[in-house]
Amino acid sequence: MIPKIIQGGNFSDHRGTISYVNDFSFKDIERFYIISNSDENPIRAWQGHKLDAKNFYCLSGSFKIHFVKIDNWENPSKDLSIETVLVSESDSKIVHIPAGYANAIQSLESNSKLISFSILPLSNVSEDDVRYDPTYWRLNE
Repeated sequence: MIPKIIQGGNFSDHRGTISYVNDFSFKDIERFYIISNSDENPIRAWQGHKLDAKNFYCLSGSFKIHFVKIDNWENPSKDLSIETVLVSESDSKIVHIPAGYANAIQSLESNSKLISFSILPLSNVSEDDVRYDPTYWRLNE
């Protein structure tokens, strides 16, 4: 499986705005959490997932979501190609990153919030989570 964008939309009228991603299925979702990076540390990097797929949706502000396909979990190449997707509160979309990738979350504005939906039960997280040094892959900021 490859990363993909699940595009949604927004509808506005005199009552306000509804943001939606109707093509996203919650069928396999086990849990979710909300990420708010600090202004002092706007980048949360690099966390890999052998089993878990991540689905990111921007609630407020904006983020860059960076990801790499891991070639070797114990000693990944430092030359892996970094892909980046920009998400913002005004663009209703979900970024789906399947198992086998490492990601970095970079907030671009103060008070930005990102929700992450995960398919792996919390009881299995310890066998899945692989963390790399924050500078393992260099980001163009």
